[in-house]
Amino acid sequence: MKIDKDLLKRLIDAFGISGNEEDVRNIIRTEIKDYVDEIFVDKIGNLIARRKGNTPKIMLAAHMDEVGLMVKRIDSKGHIYCTALGDVDPAMVLGQTVHIKTEKGKIHGIITIEEVSAGKLVKEMPSIESIYIDTGMSEYQLRAVGVEIGNYLPFEYSSCCFIENGIIFGKALDNRVGCYVLIELAKRIKKAKIKGNPEIDFVFTVQEEVGLRGARPSVFSIKPDWGIVVDITHANDSFPEPSRYIGKGPCLTIKDGEFIGSRSINKWIKDIAKKNNIPLQLEAIELGTTDAAFIQTTGGGVPTSSVLVPARNIHTTVGIAAVSDIEYTILLLEELLKKPPVVCPV
Repeated sequence: MKIDKDLLKRLIDAFGISGNEEDVRNIIRTEIKDYVDEIFVDKIGNLIARRKGNTPKIMLAAHMDEVGLMVKRIDSKGHIYCTALGDVDPAMVLGQTVHIKTEKGKIHGIITIEEVSAGKLVKEMPSIESIYIDTGMSEYQLRAVGVEIGNYLPFEYSSCCFIENGIIFGKALDNRVGCYVLIELAKRIKKAKIKGNPEIDFVFTVQEEVGLRGARPSVFSIKPDWGIVVDITHANDSFPEPSRYIGKGPCLTIKDGEFIGSRSINKWIKDIAKKNNIPLQLEAIELGTTDAAFIQTTGGGVPTSSVLVPARNIHTTVGIAAVSDIEYTILLLEELLKKPPVVCPV
């Protein structure tokens, strides 16, 4: 399988902080429209691309949004203070550039704190409350060009690149990688003969990073028989006792902080991985979750599993993942969709 580097790069480099996913949604719509029978955007902003068919109704979900910052207040010195959208570690974003897109144009700034700005050593870990954006402009100048509370502050790192040994670097791997997987799946199964001709809904959700907000409305709209979430998980292969590695295949969630995967779907996935020699890692963790937690508990309950691509430096301006893990994730789900089970026992 050959990765479409151009598409993956465009997805990763696109700006789409929670609640402002339009640019990402437009890329996906353009790429997937010729490979599905119906495509629409629901009232909260989820993009749903449907391959029409019979039962079962299968829901495959990946979220479009990325973590980022929003303008909270502007002080008399022109310092722009922020509120976080998603789990942003302030220590990881110091010195990074952002841009502010207003109705009157785009302004660039750098994330800093008072000690750094004054040339002093940082002695304490910064907090979201202490970091601010310095544009070099005064409060009056900022307001004159349209900067106001609620403006989004996307991280500007946009040099997605592939290294010769199959490693990809870039912002927003969480979860543009998942979006890419679903697009490629739609393309690969367009003309495939799928047992039973099921309905398959490719769902690209909004606002996952701020409370899994897009997933639940999409379930009420689709009423799936079962579902799978494709997302990113933290690789911990730099830890003393690692359990999730990049380059060793996708991870299948047994449990996370708020979700227990469907035993039936997990068994199908493990059997398919074994039959097709696809490397598969198992994940059981205490913290974090994905859209799977809300899909599973909505509309009377939906048997759900999650297949995750491991990555390092999630929720920073530069993440790291292995291209082979993305390829294996696509292959694994493609094999599952060729002969999808109709009934999902508890």
